[in-house]
Amino acid sequence: MSSGKGSSSVLDKSVGGQGWLQRIGDAVAYFSTKWIPDALSIAVALTVVVYFAAVLSTGSGPIEVVDAWYGGFWNLLAFAMQMVLIVITGYGLATSPPVKKILQWIALKPSSAKGAIVLTAVVMTILTSVHWGVGLVIGAFLAKEMAWAGKRRGIKIHFPLLAAAGYCGVVLAQSGLSSSAALLVNTPGHFLEDQIGILSLSETVFQPYNLVYMLGVIVIIPLLLSKLHPNEMNVVEISGDARDSASYDDLDAGEADTPAARFNRSKPMMLLVVAAGLFFCARYVFQNGIIGINLNVVNFFFLMLGVLFHGSLDKYAKALVSGSSAVIGIILQFPFYAGILGIMAGTGLLAMIASWFVSISSPESYPVISMLSAAIVNFAVPSGGGQWAVQGPIAVQAAAELGLDAHIAVMTVMMGDQITNLIQPFWLLPLLGITGLRVGQVLGYTALMMVVVLGICSASLILLT
Repeated sequence: MSSGKGSSSVLDKSVGGQGWLQRIGDAVAYFSTKWIPDALSIAVALTVVVYFAAVLSTGSGPIEVVDAWYGGFWNLLAFAMQMVLIVITGYGLATSPPVKKILQWIALKPSSAKGAIVLTAVVMTILTSVHWGVGLVIGAFLAKEMAWAGKRRGIKIHFPLLAAAGYCGVVLAQSGLSSSAALLVNTPGHFLEDQIGILSLSETVFQPYNLVYMLGVIVIIPLLLSKLHPNEMNVVEISGDARDSASYDDLDAGEADTPAARFNRSKPMMLLVVAAGLFFCARYVFQNGIIGINLNVVNFFFLMLGVLFHGSLDKYAKALVSGSSAVIGIILQFPFYAGILGIMAGTGLLAMIASWFVSISSPESYPVISMLSAAIVNFAVPSGGGQWAVQGPIAVQAAAELGLDAHIAVMTVMMGDQITNLIQPFWLLPLLGITGLRVGQVLGYTALMMVVVLGICSASLILLT
């Protein structure tokens, strides 16, 4: 990364003409870059903290906790593979000529650094409201396109802040149409059906408190981020003098015209498999609706559309090679978070935390306390679906005992889960892999966002539940 006069100048008195939010942005950029370690180190540190918490508070011995840690270590392999695929197939789709043109067209719209921040954040929040997987990947690539477009036009855009704008929509991941728990409790045969029955999305996602929360995020967060843009002398632009995303128009150049090479470039074979794949996706949406889309369908759709847009299996495979480094962090770190979940669930620590929050709740305070408890548990169980599986029964029982509707239990757990995604390195991994940034360069901005989002969420729950 290139920066005007170095990070040490961030707190220089020469920035005295800035607004107070901009000065906060400078200070956060300086602090997070200098003091926040990489994502793997944070995952290991969280493991140590949870280990000692389990030993000291659950009655489990040190060896038992180690066994619980190893017992959970590999439990997220299927989910990790889903995340690898959503990043790598998203990379293939986003670097295809048609999608790149759309992202580049959007990136040329802003005429200022603040405009680029606002537009990236708005697009990201809207996309994530439809499906978190789409927003997570496309948001990161849009941030990169915005950064390159600004650099070519001489607009100095702070890339870490732009990346944070491309990530901010995660706070709507479980409030939107792809909410894990909301979709689950709308599915016949879900594990809590005997307690709460079937809850349609109109009873969960489309509750007034959730809609007001979403609107508040979409309006306030982009404006906040624009105010945090640092002084030009402290801007860290995207690195490199040329586009780092390759042009795939000439990938076949210089390749021998052999039968094997012609087979690799075969369009009939490619079109046949793509037609079958897209037919399945279209039929699935027709039968289940957009709200029934799951991560596997998104990955499948990204894969087929990426192959189609690149024009051949050969070009698509070559395109993915350049993006393979984006998934290393996921492969390495997901087992550590699975191990943390193993400790939390296997020793009863998770149930103790959730039950304690329930014990201090009243009908009036329960929505906010339930949200806050889920926000804390999310550090150890960063999967929305996984967290609902563990915390859902406790939340539903507490709501029933307090005479509250079940939808409050569902949505408050999901709201808490998504808010601390802003400082949970687990979900930052795809963004970091795509942008090439360190976690410390982004986490300061996302932490500030989390404080504001917590206020928006709390106000919505207090006033409207």
